[in-house]
Amino acid sequence: MGFFRLIDKGDGPVRLFVGGVHGREGLTTIRALRRLGFNDIDNGRLIIYSCNPTPYISTLNPDYYRSPQGREILRLIEKYRPSTYLEAHCYRRESYDKLTDPSRKSSEGVPPLIELEEGVLIGSVSPHIRKKLFKRDDICLTVEMPCLDGGSDRSLDVYVEFLRTVASSESRKELELRLEGRYPVQVETARRYAREFFGEYPPF
Repeated sequence: MGFFRLIDKGDGPVRLFVGGVHGREGLTTIRALRRLGFNDIDNGRLIIYSCNPTPYISTLNPDYYRSPQGREILRLIEKYRPSTYLEAHCYRRESYDKLTDPSRKSSEGVPPLIELEEGVLIGSVSPHIRKKLFKRDDICLTVEMPCLDGGSDRSLDVYVEFLRTVASSESRKELELRLEGRYPVQVETARRYAREFFGEYPPF
């Protein structure tokens, strides 16, 4: 089930999209990642990698990055040095309240995820890699959709459209402006969470 695709259009930003980061998420996220193709970027490179199933370890747990899968992702980041890094995840419906809980910062140490629509959630990647491996203006995002057993075609369409918007944006500023037109409340919420959590180092 592992999957790798490199789309190269010469000079420009480098984007790395990784799916199936832990557990069996890849069985769902590969459906979205496979829909990305040559026409989704105008320049630069898009690297798409879907992981094989692995035991579940949260990326909020520093031990994740010492696991074989975590080390593989770190190697990809070091090799390609992307200015856009996106993790494609899925979640079980019963986890929705926990992921979007306003008190998630107290319980999990990170801000809650934000729903765009149709159960598609966004947030920042793990703080264990955000500050250490990326620059302030890099795009670093987590996107989640309901897993296959609880998702819908509409959720998948929203998810894929978000992936395409991120892939085709050449800077964080451009991405924010494009998303703000469709999701103004969500973008402002993401900015507020970033200021509260990262201070002068906003991830979004």
